[in-house]
Amino acid sequence: MARFYATMRGVIARHGGQLDKFIGDGVVAVFGVPTVAEDDALRAVRCAADMIAELDALSEELARGWGVRLRMRVGVNTGELVVPSDGELVGDAMNTAARLESAAAPGEVLVGRDTRRLVRDEVQLQPVPPLALKGKTDPVPAWRLLATQTVPQPARAEAPLVGRSGELGRLRGALDDASRERVCRLVTVIGSPGMGKSRLAEEFTAAVGADATVVLGRC
Repeated sequence: MARFYATMRGVIARHGGQLDKFIGDGVVAVFGVPTVAEDDALRAVRCAADMIAELDALSEELARGWGVRLRMRVGVNTGELVVPSDGELVGDAMNTAARLESAAAPGEVLVGRDTRRLVRDEVQLQPVPPLALKGKTDPVPAWRLLATQTVPQPARAEAPLVGRSGELGRLRGALDDASRERVCRLVTVIGSPGMGKSRLAEEFTAAVGADATVVLGRC
């Protein structure tokens, strides 16, 4: 088990997560604690896939030497957590992740609805029938992870952007100032994951495409 623990700890650290605890043969990892990042959900999903891959490799060694194999199943969920003074993370998001893990088949990663919303353009997911989970009154929607690589997505029909006229106006004002004064202007858009920062940027660049050269970067 020491080899298993060391392997899981290494995978979690590689993806920038925090090892919360080991519970017997179970592993609890968190992303976004203590600092929230834009890609926490994506890193968690990719970490889950790598944990299974690493365990499969370890299992092959055990099979050759001892004739036994190990399998892992993972649940990934996104939501708010409470961090009490003793550091023990609590909240429905963690409970639901545990229920998703219990419902997953060996070698499978199941993700919850909010996680799916944040990663759906970066990984391949397949819906599964809604799950009857312990402690939940209604069936819980879930998706099976198929692959973690970025896949081309067909253009989606977007609903009209509403409630962002003030932000769009400030962005346009910054561009007008830069053009008039012939100086640089840096604008940083800040908000919680899923608040629509990327959509705001897309709407702005589409609106000024005829008046400016738009260059996109990603890291």
